[in-house]
Amino acid sequence: MKYRILGKTGFKVSEVSLGTWQLGGRWGEKFSEKKAWEILSKAVDMGVNFIDTADVYNDGLSEKVIGKFIKKRSEDIFVATKCGRRLDPHTAAGYNKENIRHFLEDSLKNMGIETIDLLQLHCPPTETYYNPEVFSFLEELVKEGKIRYFGASVEKIEEGIKAVEYPNLATIQIIYNMFRQRPQELFFKRAKKTNVGIIVRVPLASGMLTGKFNEDTKFSKGDHRYFNRDGKAFDKGETFSGVPYETGLAAVEELKKIFGNNLVLYALKWVIMDNNVSCVIPGASKVSQVEDNVKASNLPPLTNSQMEEVRMVYDKYIKEYVHQLW
Repeated sequence: MKYRILGKTGFKVSEVSLGTWQLGGRWGEKFSEKKAWEILSKAVDMGVNFIDTADVYNDGLSEKVIGKFIKKRSEDIFVATKCGRRLDPHTAAGYNKENIRHFLEDSLKNMGIETIDLLQLHCPPTETYYNPEVFSFLEELVKEGKIRYFGASVEKIEEGIKAVEYPNLATIQIIYNMFRQRPQELFFKRAKKTNVGIIVRVPLASGMLTGKFNEDTKFSKGDHRYFNRDGKAFDKGETFSGVPYETGLAAVEELKKIFGNNLVLYALKWVIMDNNVSCVIPGASKVSQVEDNVKASNLPPLTNSQMEEVRMVYDKYIKEYVHQLW
């Protein structure tokens, strides 16, 4: 495993880390603590030292099992969580001192710890980023010792560009993959200039870039890939990166011509080819997926020709659907 510095945190994190949206079961399935523990164990055994979670993942169960897990390991493991998506309705006004403190205290309790390494706002409405009071309060939480650093998970480039203006913001979590290439045009440069770490989520476009789906693939009704393709539950960019399913399948077939059928490794390697990326956080619903994901760190760099071919596939199939939306 190779390691990189995570922006202002100074944390030396595994370039391939672990996202835990579907930890302990596939999307739409019942949570299994045993399965979650196996996944976490394999990840850390293979060099992963950064775990990203959120208070809404499995209704807090993700945080709880991670809290138990890190107490059983001797390694230094950095844990990032997110808050805000428990708001109903999910409005900018909800991102206030009272609610953020309440969410934070619940996360601390869930994990059984006194300080969180990194607290991130969880894709709040765009206007939240134009409210300095939110970020001032996060600074207060750092001074109180409740959190070590803070950041934000964003949906749009605009939000990331605004967020990095706050001098003590340490990280931005953003969607970046073969189907969502816009962040590299301007945002990465802004983040680097302000020493903001970049955490890349949804690197496999909700599994589309595994190359394992086809037109007959069925998803359960509790799976966001079934119910959120049009953004009915939350931002559609979180599901298949906002790309229409059939279009994504066509693009993947072109990518397979470049890289072969084991597309996962190359999709993840493509993300970390950009040195502005601090780490990528693919999820895993079983141990074998962790093993596949981690291998990307030691894969030889993609060639200039391969990188250009990926760009051509993006321009031909994907760009019109996503480029200016996020």
